[in-house]
Amino acid sequence: MTPIIVTGTDTGIGKTIFSAGLTQALAATYWKPVQSGLEEETDSQIVARLSGQPVLPEAYRLQLPASPHLSAEAEGTEIDDTSLTLPALEGPLVVEGAGGLLVPLNRRALYLDVIARWQAPVVLCARTQLGTINHTLLSFRALREAGCTVLGVAFIGDAEEAVEDTITQFSGTRRLGRLPILADLTPATLRSAFADSFDITDFRGTP
Repeated sequence: MTPIIVTGTDTGIGKTIFSAGLTQALAATYWKPVQSGLEEETDSQIVARLSGQPVLPEAYRLQLPASPHLSAEAEGTEIDDTSLTLPALEGPLVVEGAGGLLVPLNRRALYLDVIARWQAPVVLCARTQLGTINHTLLSFRALREAGCTVLGVAFIGDAEEAVEDTITQFSGTRRLGRLPILADLTPATLRSAFADSFDITDFRGTP
């Protein structure tokens, strides 16, 4: 399998929980290249706890919970975007980005630039709340203009059929499924919800 890149329309929409579910379902290794914010449980720690799968160390661990370029500057350093290359591993790899696609890594490169260079299929996570149509369609346009291969959209939140249909219609993108918000979030409940919400074969082929 080629690696799968998980990105989102914004920060805090649930893509780490989705990444944990996908990592668990694929029995994959997980990698978060850049972590901004270390005071609370990190995304890598969340995925390790929920998936039980191997987690690679981050290339950059930055204290300030902010855009990666600002977090790095606060520590007097700079992220070298050219150093972010996909690890060569046996078996599937799930790679989670930071925030949205147009998040700066430094003063020259956006996260989208790195994702485009990786040339791996991308899953776009989108919430179902108000405002998601605009954010999601803009994200798909950015991915396509950058030459990225898109597997589809994974919705997160309560069912909003009209909203989800509108996004898939205008984007021409496959709806992979929708992960509900889990009040009791454990490895077992995530495994069950992911299996009910997605067809894992959609993540093993090409779009």
